[in-house]
Amino acid sequence: MIHSHREFAARAFLSLRALLVPSFLPSFASIVRVPALHSPFPFPRSRVSASSKFALPSDSGASPRRPLRRLVARRPSAMVKLSPLCHRASAHDAEVWATCFAGDTTLVTGSLDESVKLWVNEEEEDAVSLENLREKHAYTGHTLGVCSLDANAAGLVAASALDGVVRAWDSARGETKLVLESAPGESWGVKFDPTSGSSHIAIGGGVSRAVHVYDVEKGEKKKSLELPETTADAAKNGRFAQSVAYSPDGKRIACGVTDGTVAIFDVKSGKCVHTLTGHVAPVRDVTFSPDGKTLYTACDDGYVHIYDAHNKSLIDALGGHKSWVLSLTASPDGAALVTGSSDSTVKLWDLSSRACAQTMTDHSDAVWCVRFSPDGNKLAAVSADSSISLFNVA
Repeated sequence: MIHSHREFAARAFLSLRALLVPSFLPSFASIVRVPALHSPFPFPRSRVSASSKFALPSDSGASPRRPLRRLVARRPSAMVKLSPLCHRASAHDAEVWATCFAGDTTLVTGSLDESVKLWVNEEEEDAVSLENLREKHAYTGHTLGVCSLDANAAGLVAASALDGVVRAWDSARGETKLVLESAPGESWGVKFDPTSGSSHIAIGGGVSRAVHVYDVEKGEKKKSLELPETTADAAKNGRFAQSVAYSPDGKRIACGVTDGTVAIFDVKSGKCVHTLTGHVAPVRDVTFSPDGKTLYTACDDGYVHIYDAHNKSLIDALGGHKSWVLSLTASPDGAALVTGSSDSTVKLWDLSSRACAQTMTDHSDAVWCVRFSPDGNKLAAVSADSSISLFNVA
């Protein structure tokens, strides 16, 4: 009952977004299960409600459309494994959409319930095990669900929500450092510049079709990186800047777009230097390898793509999930990739063999976000079932 107004607002926002993004109209009709219309992309059944950040696809009995390339089955080499460390049911009052680590001993989560929570170890706040999560603090202020989170080495935490507002806090003091307001649909993925001493943050600008860079400490907008023009009418009218990632040296920003492309920008010049193609649906998440040479992308077509970030070539496509790939994260040592999907699973990928090494089934609903801790020893996964799962990586 207490979330009925939130769910109503989220549904209203999705309806507005369907009007703003015409290319989504067919699939949106299938999402809300209008029986007379059908999605152009065949997907298996998913259990996430239409009030979700992006409601998941309806039943069609078919697998996601394959990229136009033949995939070869491979066996994973010997590598690290995930082992369950902690599972916190009902961590939020609604679906948990986002997570990140603020250092190695603090976990941050964001939810449809409009809150951002900081979690520490139950017994000792500085303990690195995080075996028993205790809620340390809850940030409020958003009026719709929190869809993206990130933290930097200085202890700043940023959250983007469906209300179009980005908020940044000092995680140690709990102080609000910045509030950026925009129209609903213009604030999506958020990522801090990883270079030492920087307080810049990149924000996927949604319907503005740009990535906006701000200085959190000064509260200043530094620049807007606009998506390159396209000649395709449908894509031009419906393109949506969704997910963002900085390269490890902070010199490039990758932006996942809802038309299946990925734009790579040179931060200094503000120009798009590459446009990566190959996906056939919205690109939900993007991340660079630790050496910055490779870009990994998660997409609604059910695949993870591996790109040469410099030569803009598609190296490989990883298939294995039964529905949308919603999130991914690369291990700090560059040896592994982890993905979360609307098929409710978490998959660990061996990047040396490019094969799935392990599948975790701890969640009962879509896994919206997965993230490694900075030291690479832990993995967090959050889900539409309102829970958090922590894994040891060893």
